[in-house]
Amino acid sequence: MKKACIITLYGNSNYGNKLQNYAVQEILKKKHIDVYTIKNDTYYNDKNNYFLKFLKRKINLFIKTRSFDESYYYYIANNNNKYRTKNFLLFDKKIKKSNNYFNYINKKKFKDYDYYFVGSDQIWNPYFGSLNDYGLVNFVNEKTKIAFSASIGVESIINVNHDYLKKSWNSFRAISVREDQAKNIIEEISDRKDITVLADPTMLLTTKEWDKVAKKPSHIDKFCPNGEKYILNYFLGNFSKKIEKEINTIAKENNCKIINLLDKNSIFYECGPSEFLWLEKNAFLICTDSFHSTVFSILYKRPFIVYNRDDGQKGKNGMNSRIETLLSKFKLEDRYYKNGIKKELLKCDFKNSDKVLMKERKKADLFITNALK
Repeated sequence: MKKACIITLYGNSNYGNKLQNYAVQEILKKKHIDVYTIKNDTYYNDKNNYFLKFLKRKINLFIKTRSFDESYYYYIANNNNKYRTKNFLLFDKKIKKSNNYFNYINKKKFKDYDYYFVGSDQIWNPYFGSLNDYGLVNFVNEKTKIAFSASIGVESIINVNHDYLKKSWNSFRAISVREDQAKNIIEEISDRKDITVLADPTMLLTTKEWDKVAKKPSHIDKFCPNGEKYILNYFLGNFSKKIEKEINTIAKENNCKIINLLDKNSIFYECGPSEFLWLEKNAFLICTDSFHSTVFSILYKRPFIVYNRDDGQKGKNGMNSRIETLLSKFKLEDRYYKNGIKKELLKCDFKNSDKVLMKERKKADLFITNALK
């Protein structure tokens, strides 16, 4: 059996990151490949400051826990919420991982794989710390590198050496990306004209496959007795008072409760990726600025409204390009928030979604099959 590793962002508190990681694993397993995700921490990826960062990280870990247990990273990432940490760790057990963390000292330990799959998520976003020898797999020489729905997530790359990127991208056996702008960036910087745009890996699994790992939140029956409806708010960026007021009005008019999934004071903040899936599937309406929340709204055919991401930081341009590509592909551009929440947004026409999904799944399967030859 061939052996492959997944190189991705290692998000210990992000639903989309864990779900796309799981999806890539399951997709490759269908190809009868033994799949591992390389454990990674950006603290260990900077070879210029590696020793100092590594030492500080390990000392801090030992002082607080008297051990080097990986669960500590999850605990910190989840704002010291032990229940949320537990739910993320439970889901994380579904992902088969390498024994060691990647770093510049032990990179030789990661040279024994037949294939190196990079992606998905924003692995090549220059602001996320992996557009380097780790994320570009420059620790192997052979052309065993395959980018699978890799995402850049910004409109341009201005703070990374383009000659370095050109050499790195030219060494890949095959490259597929998640958004149209990523294709344009790579083809402009590199010599390649063969970049394929694929759907996010989470869309390549069926809802039946996702239902197998979905889990009903422990507090939902008490919060919504007798099947009471709820609106799911999932905002990674800033959540304005204007938006909040509009959603509250819609909730009142439709006898809905409201779940603010990232509100640290909410009982639902403890939800992990499995609970997130259940909440997406059963929501009356989903209001979000998240790419993966939008993905699962489409998969589960739930009415949704997409808001532009407001993270309050200048320079991180084009964070919405991946959602633009997604909505365009499914002809759902009308789901963008404009001026207020109109009644027609409480329903959604998904008549094109099944056809598009079938086409995208065949396209992705053909890409992987050809890349593995």
